Amino acid sequence: MLLAILLPFLSFIVRGKILTGIICFLLQITILGWIPAAIWAALSLSNARAEKRNNKLIKAIRENRN
Repeated sequence: MLLAILLPFLSFIVRGKILTGIICFLLQITILGWIPAAIWAALSLSNARAEKRNNKLIKAIRENRN
């Protein structure tokens, strides 16, 4: 999460979202764009973690049914 706040574009690139990272970098290079870029990266990371958690729960529920 610290990476998403300090270097938002790098947070996307590390997760394999190269094009999104480049777009975020272009936003980030402006002083006013740094804050929206950091918020975007943090929210994206949070959503990715939630999606992973939800998929894990769905898989566990399906396994318990059978």
